[in-house]
Amino acid sequence: MSTEREWIQLWTENAPGAQGGGDEDVPALQAYPVQEKGRGAVIVVPGGGYGMRADHEGEPIALWLNDVGIPAFVLRYRVAPYRHPSPLTDVQRAIRYVRHHAGQWGINPARIAVLGFSAGGHLTASAGTLYDSGNPDATDPIDRESCRPDAFIPCYPVITMKLPHVHEGSRLNLLGDNPDQALVESLSCETRVTPDTPPAFIWHTADDEVVPVENALLLAGALSRNKVPYELHVYESGRHGLGLSEGDPHVATWTDLCGTWLTKRGW
Repeated sequence: MSTEREWIQLWTENAPGAQGGGDEDVPALQAYPVQEKGRGAVIVVPGGGYGMRADHEGEPIALWLNDVGIPAFVLRYRVAPYRHPSPLTDVQRAIRYVRHHAGQWGINPARIAVLGFSAGGHLTASAGTLYDSGNPDATDPIDRESCRPDAFIPCYPVITMKLPHVHEGSRLNLLGDNPDQALVESLSCETRVTPDTPPAFIWHTADDEVVPVENALLLAGALSRNKVPYELHVYESGRHGLGLSEGDPHVATWTDLCGTWLTKRGW
């Protein structure tokens, strides 16, 4: 990930639950603006099993979005040893932050999407199913903003925390050993979908050996039952963690499809 772009801290003081003051304790965004004003923005959430953040799922994605005229932000969210709710708190704050400062970047505050990969896809889907309208009485004006994204884009995502389709490494890093069953249920995104859930673009590969494709299917089924607009693309073959998939021309078509979907929805 680029070291030349400034990291924008999401809190002026310590983040809630911060265990120190190093980079890994400080949730932050890198901004990738575009010249055209009034466009919607996308917050990019790299994957990494809630234990790290994969560089190829960060800046390259933001630069692709810039290439199609969409401003982007890459999120540095907290990972293990941090556990829930820290990552969710971070992505919710990122949405509020971008919405609050939309005028500064010439962004449409009513068009803020989140796009994430693998465990970052779980965090993206969590943002799309666990949100609030902001606290109007908050001292911090950023906390008065809604953290509901206007669209979410989970890419080969972890969706469920339940057997048999859970990615166990992600669950371990996020929830620890032997998590409470109510917590497992509440962070299984397919159980949180309602008719108010924002539209989604989902893609996966059918033979993913790391995160089973059933994760994407569970989410799509929940969206369908609740009559939430969504688009689902399941490619026949492709390893986990492809990112832009520049080495696989078939799967690489996801970027064109996603870009068209975002444009159609007003980005």
